[in-house]
Amino acid sequence: MRQAALDERLAHRLAELRTEHGWSLDELAARSGVSRSTLSRLERAEISPTAALLGRLCAVYERTMSRLLAEVESEPPRVVRAAEQAVWHDQASGFTRRSVSPPHPGLRGEVVEGILRPGADISYDAPPVAGLEQHLWVLEGAVEITTDGRAHRLEAGDCLRFRLWGGSRFRCLGASPARYALLVVLP
Repeated sequence: MRQAALDERLAHRLAELRTEHGWSLDELAARSGVSRSTLSRLERAEISPTAALLGRLCAVYERTMSRLLAEVESEPPRVVRAAEQAVWHDQASGFTRRSVSPPHPGLRGEVVEGILRPGADISYDAPPVAGLEQHLWVLEGAVEITTDGRAHRLEAGDCLRFRLWGGSRFRCLGASPARYALLVVLP
């Protein structure tokens, strides 16, 4: 991304953050130690921020600089072609994972296709992110999904919605593979 375009997107995001917090330019100036006129020019993309200036604003908005910059990256591609979707096979467990809509810093959700071969049984000790929201829609076959110590038997067409706080287990039931779509949303 060109520097001018990045500065423009960053200016827009900084203005959004101030609005989201309900702060005036004067209040943000008091909180950050940055003059009102500098903040105003920054939000209109008349000046490029220095690292020190961004550091002050990140502290006020309680975000890392990398998070702030990820929020202004270019938009993710709208179409993810099948040939571009990463597929991972775990032969030992009998699990295939296709990243249909991969994660992107500007998005909170992703879509995964999972296929469990007959007899597959996978356990996870903990979620990658506590409170991770998941929606699992069974497309073919039958699975047993265990979350929070409770097992759920699902068949084609069924959907399980949950937030993941602890361990989980995915088990294929029956003699045919189970295929499902998993929608994952960051908290």
